[in-house]
Amino acid sequence: MSSPTQREEDLFDEARKLTDPDECRTFLERACGGDVALRRRVEDLLTAELDAEQFFTESGTVVHEHGIPLPGASIGADDRRRNLPGEEPLGTKIGRYKLLEKIGEGGCGVVYLAEQEEPVRRRVALKIIKLGMETKSVIARFEAERQALAMMDHPNIARVFDAGATDRGPPYFVMELVRGVKLTTYCDQHRLGIGQRLDLFVQICHAIQHAHQKGIIHGDIKPSNVMVALQDGVPVPKVIDFGISKATEARLTDKNLFTTYAQLIGTPAYMSPEQAEMGGVDIDTRSDIYSLGVLLYELLTGRTPFEPKALLEAGLDEMRRMLREREPARPSSRLQALPAAELTKTAEFREAEPDRLVSLVRGDLDWIVMKALEKDRRRRYETANGLALDVQRHLNNEPVAARPPSWTYRTQKLVRRNRVVVTAGAAVVAALVAGFGTSTWLFFKEREARPRAVAAEQQQAGLRHEAEMREKITQAALLVSLERFEEADGLLNEILIKKPTVEGAAVFRAVGEWHAIHGRWKAAADRFARLLQINQLDGADACTLDGLKQGPALVELGDAVAYERFRQDLIGRFNVTPCPFPDRVVKISVLLPADEKTVASLAPLAELTARSMAEAEGAGEVFQAAWRAMSLALLEYRRGNFAKAIELSQRCLAFPEYNAPRVATAHLILAMADRQLGRNHEALAEWNGAREIFESKIKPREDRGTPMQGFWFDWIFARILLREATALIEQPPAPAR
Repeated sequence: MSSPTQREEDLFDEARKLTDPDECRTFLERACGGDVALRRRVEDLLTAELDAEQFFTESGTVVHEHGIPLPGASIGADDRRRNLPGEEPLGTKIGRYKLLEKIGEGGCGVVYLAEQEEPVRRRVALKIIKLGMETKSVIARFEAERQALAMMDHPNIARVFDAGATDRGPPYFVMELVRGVKLTTYCDQHRLGIGQRLDLFVQICHAIQHAHQKGIIHGDIKPSNVMVALQDGVPVPKVIDFGISKATEARLTDKNLFTTYAQLIGTPAYMSPEQAEMGGVDIDTRSDIYSLGVLLYELLTGRTPFEPKALLEAGLDEMRRMLREREPARPSSRLQALPAAELTKTAEFREAEPDRLVSLVRGDLDWIVMKALEKDRRRRYETANGLALDVQRHLNNEPVAARPPSWTYRTQKLVRRNRVVVTAGAAVVAALVAGFGTSTWLFFKEREARPRAVAAEQQQAGLRHEAEMREKITQAALLVSLERFEEADGLLNEILIKKPTVEGAAVFRAVGEWHAIHGRWKAAADRFARLLQINQLDGADACTLDGLKQGPALVELGDAVAYERFRQDLIGRFNVTPCPFPDRVVKISVLLPADEKTVASLAPLAELTARSMAEAEGAGEVFQAAWRAMSLALLEYRRGNFAKAIELSQRCLAFPEYNAPRVATAHLILAMADRQLGRNHEALAEWNGAREIFESKIKPREDRGTPMQGFWFDWIFARILLREATALIEQPPAPAR
C-alpha cells in the first residue's frame, strides 16, 4: 500500500475512535462524500489496524501462557485515551504551576485550575494545547504575540500571563482565572431581557475593539470564550483565549476540521466566510466582526444563523459552501419560523411574550445583525466599536447606521426618544390654537397667548436643534467607523452638544486620538476638552483614560494655564466620589510640578491608590500594582519626598510584567530624585536607562524584535518627564546631601 496522505490519516484517526460499525460507516459516507477511492483507502487502514490488534492479542495470550510478560498487550481504548497528548495527572507541576483540577476540555486543548507558586501565589487557568506541530515554533510565535497581549488592559478581557511547554512537549498558556459561566448560559439562567443582553454585548464589542487597536485578532469568538462573572453584584463579561489562535496559527484546514469532526462542534457556526474559504485570503479584524454578529444572533434568538448539526451533517465541502454563499434568515424571521413551543420557551428566557420578542427584534436589530453577517467583509461594520455604537443607538432610540434612514424612520425615532417633550409640545400647540381662537373674542387674552407662542416656538426650535445635532453625531460616527477621520472632524465643528452622550463622546474621543497620534496638539486638546464635557455616561474607566489623553495634549501644546484648569477640574470631579482608578487621576495631576495646595488636595486619591496597589499585589495583579506604584512615586517626588519616590520607583521596576513606557517613567523619576539628593552618578545611570528605552521605541521597524508597547499617551507622558529630567541632569551638579 502507498503511503497514506494527511487527509487519509485524519479520517482514519477519527474513524478508529468509533466503536459502533454503523456509526463508523455513516461517518465515512459523510466525510468522503463521492470519493470512493478515498473511502476504500481509509477502510483498508482500518482493516489493517484490526488485523494488527488481533495478532498482538493472540500473541499476548501465547506469551502469557509461557510466563513471559508482553508490555502493552492489555492496553485498551480507555487507556489510550488517558495517555493522549495534553492530558496531565492532577498534582503535576508544570514550571511554577501546580495542576489542581481539570475544569474544561475543547477541540484544541485541556484547561486546568492551577496554582502559581512564585513570584506570587494565585489561582490561574492553565491551558495545554493539543497541536500536531513543533512546540518550539509555537512558543516562539506566542512569545512575540505575548508582547502585544501584555499591552491589553481592559476590564472585559481575561489576561494571558505566561506560556511554555510541558515536559512531554505540548505547549501551554497561563491565563487569568475567570470564575463564571459562558455568556449564553448566564443570560438564559438569569432570564435577561433583550436590553440587558445588548448591554453585555456592547461591553464585549468594546473588549474586541481594544484588542484590535493593539493588533490582536481573536479568531475564535463564541459563547464558551465569553465568560460572565458577578463583580459587586454586577454581571461582567470576560473574553478569554485571546491570542492563542494567532500564536498557534490555527486555521480552518482539513486537518483540524476532521480532528473534531466526529464531535458536534460549535466553532464552524461562528466562522466567517473568509475563514471557511481555506484559501489565500488574509484574515483581518472584520472576521471577528462576523463572529460578533453570530454571537448577537444567538443572544437574540437562542440559535446560530446556521445550526451546528446541519453544518456537521452537510460534510466539509458543503459546510464551506453554506458559510460562503447561503444567506441566513433574519433573526426575527428565524424566531417566527420556530414551532410555537420553542418560541414560547425562547421568549421566556428573554422575559418577553412571543409576539413581543419578535417585535423587539424586528427592524433595527435585524439590520444590525445582518450587516455584521455580510458575506462581503467590505460591507460589514469596519470596527467592533462601529457595531457597538449601532447597538447603543438602538437602545437610545436613535437612527442606526445599518439601515438607510428615511424621513419617517428618523421622525419615529425622534418621537420615541423624546416622547415626553413631543407630547408636551403637542399640548402647547393645542393650547396655542385655543388661545388664538379665543383672542378673536377676548382681545385682552392676546397678551397671555403671545408668550405661549414664543415659548412654543423656542421649544420647537430646541427640538429641531437637538435632532440636527444627533443626526450629525450619527453621521460623524459613521465616518469614524469608516476611518474617514478628516471628514468626521469637519463635521464636529458644526456640532454643539452640552448633554452627556455615549455616541458623541466616542466620536470626539476617536477624532481627538487621531489628531494626537499625528502631533496636532491644538486640535487634539480641543476635541478632548469637548469630550470631557460629555463623557459622564461612559463610566470611570473611560473617563479617567480620557483625562490621561487631555493632560499630555495640553502640556505638548504648551498651554500651562489650560493644563492647570484641567487638573483642578479633574481632581474636583473624582475627589467627591469613590474612584476605581485613583492612580490615573493622581499621575496626570502631577505631570507638571504642582503647588502645595494642589498636592494636598490629592491626599484622598493617593490613599485610595496605595490601598488598591496593595490589593492588586495581593491578588497577583502585578500589572495594575506596578502602574499604581509609579503614580505614587511621581506624587512623592512632587511632594519633595525624594527617598520615598526612589523606594516606590524601585518597587515599580521590581514587578515582573514589563511595560516599556511605565518602566521608562520609573527610571526618570529615579533619575530626578537621585539628582535632587546629590546622587549624580546614579541619576545619570537611570536617565540613560530611560533614554535607551526611548531609542528602542523609535528604531526602524526591521530592527524591532517585538511590537511596540504602550498607549500613545503613556509614551507622551514619559517624554514630557524625559524633558524635565534632562533639564535637571544638565544643571551644574549639586553637592551631595
